[in-house]
Amino acid sequence: MRWQDIDQQPCSLARTLAIIGDNWTLLVLRDCFLGVRRFDDFQQRLGVTRHVLSDRLRKLTEGGIVEKVAYQQRPLRHEYRLTEKGKDLYPVIVHLAQWGDKYLAGEHGAPLYRIHSRCGHTLDAQLQCGECGNTVNANEVQVKENPGFEGKVLVNSEQ
Repeated sequence: MRWQDIDQQPCSLARTLAIIGDNWTLLVLRDCFLGVRRFDDFQQRLGVTRHVLSDRLRKLTEGGIVEKVAYQQRPLRHEYRLTEKGKDLYPVIVHLAQWGDKYLAGEHGAPLYRIHSRCGHTLDAQLQCGECGNTVNANEVQVKENPGFEGKVLVNSEQ
């Protein structure tokens, strides 16, 4: 299978990666969550070419992750704002950054701290069960195939 066809798989992760899985896209999203909205600001912060940045923003717009909103009429200029769909990616960004902080940070530690504004403490994001509220680890999860996709999704039933 070719990368450009990855969204055709019956796999939610593959379909998600088709939108946010290329080079630069997660960094564009990171900057969106840090308050960056304008093309020139993305380009200056990231150091990416105009062509690549334009392509990534187009893909995020087409995927409904950001919306292009005019902030000036003469000349017409736009900014990119996260949609509700885009804001729902925040836990993904936080968990990836937290993993990097744990395993890849240099001698000075994490470059950024995320502070929970309600309690004032450094955020320690965790996966929790929506029913019981307990923290969930990978070895505590069973993956079962949706009957509507029977025979189309590869699941190791011996997990």
